[in-house]
Amino acid sequence: MLSLPDPGSDARAALRAELETLTTEVATDALRDLDTYPTAEIAAIMNEHDRDVPVAVAAALPRITAAIDDISASMRRGGRLIYVGAGTPGRLGILDASECPPTFNTDPSLVVGLIAGGDIAIRTAVEEVEDDPHAGEADMNSMDLGPNDSVVGISASGRTPYVVGALQYARSCGALTVAVACNSDSAIGKIADHAIEVIVGPEIIAGSTRLKAGTAQKLVLNMISTITMIRLGKTYGNIMVDLRATNSKLRARAERAVMRVTGRAPAESTRALDAAGGSVKLAILMIERGFDAQEASEKLAEAMDLRSALDASR
Repeated sequence: MLSLPDPGSDARAALRAELETLTTEVATDALRDLDTYPTAEIAAIMNEHDRDVPVAVAAALPRITAAIDDISASMRRGGRLIYVGAGTPGRLGILDASECPPTFNTDPSLVVGLIAGGDIAIRTAVEEVEDDPHAGEADMNSMDLGPNDSVVGISASGRTPYVVGALQYARSCGALTVAVACNSDSAIGKIADHAIEVIVGPEIIAGSTRLKAGTAQKLVLNMISTITMIRLGKTYGNIMVDLRATNSKLRARAERAVMRVTGRAPAESTRALDAAGGSVKLAILMIERGFDAQEASEKLAEAMDLRSALDASR
């Protein structure tokens, strides 16, 4: 039988007192009979609560912006973006990281998500690991961190020991550190170079931070990865020009991207894309500047991004 800590111990009492101070743990008195409400009313209440999230994210935009600028600068120097979290925050980090290769054609090692408990925790709750700061330190140690890396610790409560340990170790390696929490004056915020604290208030189910807090974290991570990739030249305007066409949908999207930027017909755009080996950037350069694939590749390597390459080749 699993032996649990004594609920009456001093440590547990201290933890209960700490949780009492967190807005994400508050039980809203007005919803004490929530389970008796009609389904339509519960859905309406959830929808109303969810409207608080973008407002809370907007309040944190200056801190989000500052973090993105520093992350972008670090990645231009060759660093990685590493998300770390436990439970829902860890899964959100992995989700965001896993979308970068197909969307922005990044190497899978460039944006990485780590979760307490390892890969099994992606689908199965491994709750006890989040209480171990040494596990967070060990996972960071396995990443061979350097001063150009950026580590984003994600925790709704802002106090998760696993994330605390990870950020402390990251700082000791000279990495840029960012905290994403949903409580003010958070423990991880005090550690990090950038504290992004998005205060969404109590959840409709007390303490169920996969709800508003999870939505807020997803929005923040969307901004971090997407705007960083824009800063790194992975888009041309609002067009994905560095996507990886790994299926029929993405191939069609790549063809449409070439057509949108160049204004050329489908047949010409498709031919250029084929000649460019599926690279949207090269296909656009080839069409707009009359280069062959080798010339376009050289110009792009010199300029680093499509807009600069087009401007330099006028």
